[in-house]
Amino acid sequence: MAEIDQKPADALTTDLGAVAATHAGIAARIRNYFLTGLVVAGPLAVTVWLVWSFITWVDNLVRPFIPDAYRPETYLPWPVPGTGLVIAFVALTLLGFLTANLIGRKLVELGEGLLNRMPIVRPVYNTMKQIFEALFSKTGSSFRQVALVEFPAPGMWSLVLLSQPPSGDLAVRLPQGEHVSAFMPCTPNPTTGFFFYVLRKDLIVLDISVESAMTLLISAGMVQPDGDAQKKLASLAATARAAQAVKSPVVAK
Repeated sequence: MAEIDQKPADALTTDLGAVAATHAGIAARIRNYFLTGLVVAGPLAVTVWLVWSFITWVDNLVRPFIPDAYRPETYLPWPVPGTGLVIAFVALTLLGFLTANLIGRKLVELGEGLLNRMPIVRPVYNTMKQIFEALFSKTGSSFRQVALVEFPAPGMWSLVLLSQPPSGDLAVRLPQGEHVSAFMPCTPNPTTGFFFYVLRKDLIVLDISVESAMTLLISAGMVQPDGDAQKKLASLAATARAAQAVKSPVVAK
């Protein structure tokens, strides 16, 4: 009789376990589906928000300079986004076309001459001009290479972006050796960081793009570059450990 009563109890326990496993499987699937949807929609939503914010910012900046008679919202029941961006693009392109001509260059030289006579405005304008030329000019000297430098302590390596070597006056006063300009961005805000001159022999140049390095910095290492760069980093770590072992040999007791 005891065996007869035990069988229904065992069957009930098995059924309860199966129901619990089914519920756990459904919950896991729902969680995975939600995370998959978040991964797909998250980057798209952030990208759309950034683009929309930029378009709105340009529109609000340019709209006050457009007469009411030429604004689309004057004739339409709703504003047309992107109008200011199109006008700004056309205006900048026209300005570049005029500057490329002889008359335009003379006007630019005249304007720069006036700015260079202003004590406070002159350094600000010259600095901004050099930065924009480095970033957007074809002949500029923007960041070209990515390298590793041993910082902030031995055995610890940081990413740096390399640009031009120091000019003649600086190169003469620096210690002997070939130096290069290096910018070390901070994580996760790469617009701030440290700028310094470093010996080229103390750098390990990486075969990755500047965009990949910036992605690595902004994500704090969560988004890694391609596999080749990973092999280089692993090889570098092994070399650093070997060099550290040579510098600090183990003394046998």
